[in-house]
Amino acid sequence: MPANSTHPDYDASLPGWLRARDVIAGEDAVKTGDIKYLPRLDSQSEIEYLGYKSRACFFNATSRTLDGFLGLLFRRDPEVKLPDRHAGVGGALRVFTDDVDLMGTSLFTFCKGVVGEVLAVGRCGTLIDWAGSTGGPMGKREEDRAYVVRYAAEDILNWQTQRINGRNVVTMVALRELVERPDVDDPFVAKQTETIRVLKLDVLPDGSTRYVVEIWTRADGQRAKSQSFWKGNFWSGQKVGQSRTEWTLVESRVPLRLGKSLPFIPFVFHGPRNALPDVDKMPLADIIYVNLDHYRLDADYKHGLHFTALPTAWVSGFDKTAELRIGSSTAWVTDQVGAVAGFLEFKGHGLSTFENAQTRDERLMAVLGSRMLEDTKRVGETAEAIELRQAGENSVLMTLAISLSDSISQVLRWVYWWNSTEQYPEDISESLVLIQINTDFTAKGLTSLELTAIVGAWQSGAISQATMFDLFRKGEVLPTGRTDNEEKNLIGQIGRENQAGVLPNGPTTPAATKSPGPSGRAPAATNNQ
Repeated sequence: MPANSTHPDYDASLPGWLRARDVIAGEDAVKTGDIKYLPRLDSQSEIEYLGYKSRACFFNATSRTLDGFLGLLFRRDPEVKLPDRHAGVGGALRVFTDDVDLMGTSLFTFCKGVVGEVLAVGRCGTLIDWAGSTGGPMGKREEDRAYVVRYAAEDILNWQTQRINGRNVVTMVALRELVERPDVDDPFVAKQTETIRVLKLDVLPDGSTRYVVEIWTRADGQRAKSQSFWKGNFWSGQKVGQSRTEWTLVESRVPLRLGKSLPFIPFVFHGPRNALPDVDKMPLADIIYVNLDHYRLDADYKHGLHFTALPTAWVSGFDKTAELRIGSSTAWVTDQVGAVAGFLEFKGHGLSTFENAQTRDERLMAVLGSRMLEDTKRVGETAEAIELRQAGENSVLMTLAISLSDSISQVLRWVYWWNSTEQYPEDISESLVLIQINTDFTAKGLTSLELTAIVGAWQSGAISQATMFDLFRKGEVLPTGRTDNEEKNLIGQIGRENQAGVLPNGPTTPAATKSPGPSGRAPAATNNQ
């Protein structure tokens, strides 16, 4: 098999991925697909089909739904747990979060990109590598630290799993890459060379495993014998059927960590329900199908309007050579007895059928997840009623947020492991490294009763002050980014100003006479300021 052989699930899923890319891209991409998305009518010429297609309007509900879901998931910044920044590993992780891919991308932007990819096509992957020792996909050797590279679903060509030492592990991943190299004849032109990066896990005679990286490229002077082609940044077309001699192994290396080879492949799959290599269903698949049906209905509706909307004049008994003009300043005169004239005008319910079908599709898209497209009633609703009405799409987002929180946390654990001395990445617990994407999609904050109950629980010693601050942060009482220590300093500053009589409504009783809170905490009056 050639290096660019594809997995059967890849072949089955590729048309859906490309369809999703086109629909999300918008009207231009959908109309470029021609008969792929809008079939030609019977006996329709090329010019007639061009007019038929150009009159249609693509209502991009899918893209709007994706943007809305992405906004809900990142309505609050992800919660990130990392070691102390002053520790060795903690300092390395802080550098990593500011620039995860050696291209200036922050951890927040990386998370948003992963979530957007999974929402769009239901799949992507992340390779964790070390720039200084392996010269990974980015070809970066000048920086000696860990970094990541995200791969789109279309670029994860093949994968294999195997049961080793009582567990299922990924033993091979084939990734397509485009490497840009300057043209020797024209320095302003960059040539793209297709390469295949194969990540392998070799099983050694003693039962241990070793991670190996292979780089395959096309032999010079040979061309692909297939109907496949690049579409933008993504692969499109039929499965590649190439001979073995067209791909050449140009590099093979064993990445080392602390002088030893890696026991596993440092690649993480991201999916809407889990982090397994298996291809999962796209979250927006059903909306995409209805969206394209709406587009075809709109094309037929506009086609009908084009031929029936304007009345057509007709005459009988007039001279055939006479030039008849329409207008208030023109009169039609004839000597023929019984001559008549009139207008042909469309009557019936044909076009209204298309309108009703389009309205039905719009309701379906709203039910399938895009409530923001729904024609809502202009009446007041309680927060509980809105939350209940949106429970369906929130459950889908909840599952996706939990799955991606787990897979992105795996990425962070791999980065931690690269910088630590633990034997296996599984030794890195959630108490050290964790990221949690927002799962609260409502705009309802804490009520006054809830605030009072939380403060009362803290004062009685039922919860810690850190837990109280965390609840306040989730309830959007504390601003995003303010740490517990910063909040404590602000509370202390307010208490000192009250004691000094700086504030007009400060307490009149000296602070020394007040009863301390539980466990020596500050009095409730100071905390309520």
